[in-house]
Amino acid sequence: MSTQSRNGAEDAIAEQAAQWVVALTADDAAERERARTGFERWRKADRRHAEAAARMEHLVEQLQRMRADGTTRPARAALNAALADGKHGQARRLGAALAIVLALGLPGWLAVQVYPPAELMAALTADARTGTGEWTTRTLADDTRLTLGSGSAVDLRFDDSRRTVELLRGEILVDVAPDARRPFVVETPHGRMRALGTRFAVARERDATVLTVIESKVSVETPGSPDSLVVRAGERVRLTAAGPGPATPVDVRSVEGAWRFRQLVVQGEPLPDVLERLSRYRRGVIHYDRAALQSYTVSAVLPLDDTDRALSLLAASFPAIRVRTLTPWVVLVDAPGRP
Repeated sequence: MSTQSRNGAEDAIAEQAAQWVVALTADDAAERERARTGFERWRKADRRHAEAAARMEHLVEQLQRMRADGTTRPARAALNAALADGKHGQARRLGAALAIVLALGLPGWLAVQVYPPAELMAALTADARTGTGEWTTRTLADDTRLTLGSGSAVDLRFDDSRRTVELLRGEILVDVAPDARRPFVVETPHGRMRALGTRFAVARERDATVLTVIESKVSVETPGSPDSLVVRAGERVRLTAAGPGPATPVDVRSVEGAWRFRQLVVQGEPLPDVLERLSRYRRGVIHYDRAALQSYTVSAVLPLDDTDRALSLLAASFPAIRVRTLTPWVVLVDAPGRP
């Protein structure tokens, strides 16, 4: 069987498995009972079905336990939306929905905080987006070059008076084409960044936006601060609901190299922040206790094309932390000796 045929068969089985998750966790008891009978026939029909069933067994069990709390609804809604959205691009949508469902099915993980459904739906309808582990560069109508990192999404609003990119998720690298009539602006919930030059990067985190200026300057306005701030080449600023933090120096060559070679370059950053950034490049969930790991600081160059190796390098750097892969979708990082 060719690689293309094999991938197609795997996609079909994944879609069928997702449909069984929806049926087996239905609100109606009679529907669940009918689904169990059909699911057993499907599971026994093919070895690959049985393997898929084994992978989804824990998920279904947890979703069934959560029914009493009403918390299965967002997960099932995400799957239903993916399955009902036609064939075009279905694999990517289905993969994103399954990641949310899997995480929602694990008690206490509250993955909806990591991938809020509203954010996910906005990303699925974005003007430009990338899947997990995918990078892309496109030239916009004004000749600006826009590079999207893994798991990123943007909306574009260009007209005769403005050029606005709304970063919905992930991170972007921008090479701005000059246009004296129309300012170039990147917007997130944490601020409005207007290019005064050419080259900068913007990344959205859970509760902040990080601006890194590579060439020239960027003017920043935030809802939490009445004054604008000018960030210069070689500086990085973190924007939060409270306003901009202090500008810190960065090595622009390292930043450019990180984008070129798909690396995560960190210098003295808290381990939870690093894990949060790594999670954008990994299908599934990296679960960790932020408070327990906050005291660990990381200075490293980590490969984003191989997050398993990145996690192994972190574990080797910090013998006190433990990295456990429960399934390809779920990784736990903790510090057993910490309370």
